[in-house]
Amino acid sequence: MSMSKKVVNRAKNKQSNSTSRILIVPVLAVAGWLTTILPNVAVAASYTNDYSVCAAGLLSVGVTAEAASPACAKALRPRDLAACVVKIEKQTQIAATDALSSCGKARRPEELATCVVGVSSITKEAVNPEALNYCGRSLLPVRFGQCVVGLRSKIDLPPTQVLDTCIDASDSVLGASSSSSSTPPTLSPAGSSPSIETTPFPTQPVVPTQPRTN
Repeated sequence: MSMSKKVVNRAKNKQSNSTSRILIVPVLAVAGWLTTILPNVAVAASYTNDYSVCAAGLLSVGVTAEAASPACAKALRPRDLAACVVKIEKQTQIAATDALSSCGKARRPEELATCVVGVSSITKEAVNPEALNYCGRSLLPVRFGQCVVGLRSKIDLPPTQVLDTCIDASDSVLGASSSSSSTPPTLSPAGSSPSIETTPFPTQPVVPTQPRTN
């Protein structure tokens, strides 16, 4: 091989090596960038949880961002809170902003929504705001709603009278169940010790012994 060909080959090898180095450096840089970005993307995706669902639900029915943010943040079950507000707003004449306060105070927001929708359907718009008040007061909102709907469908009574009757009955049932479930302890007077009943052992009859005879 001539000297000129060797020089040309060496020049080509150097050029290819430099080109490969130029290509490898950006690839490594991109790989390092991806390793830092992907964990952040995974963390951000994990934040698509109950709080984001709550915020989206409240905003969809007209609740302002200023009201939705603290409401979702304070809720024990943010998803249930939003479901309560959305259900009441869509199935009654009650505004979402009015329902938000009651749903936020309820221990079980979905049960409150079921009660409000049921009571509102049977009492009409005249007492729709009162449905929030009464259902929120009841510790058994589903049972209370069933009471109102059941009585109102068969007995011609003013709506407010039915509401008062069922709320009183709900409180009575709850009080009776709580009192029956607890048995008061039996206390002994101070300074006295509890009596212990003992059963005497049965005594064996004494049989007289006969004198020995020789």
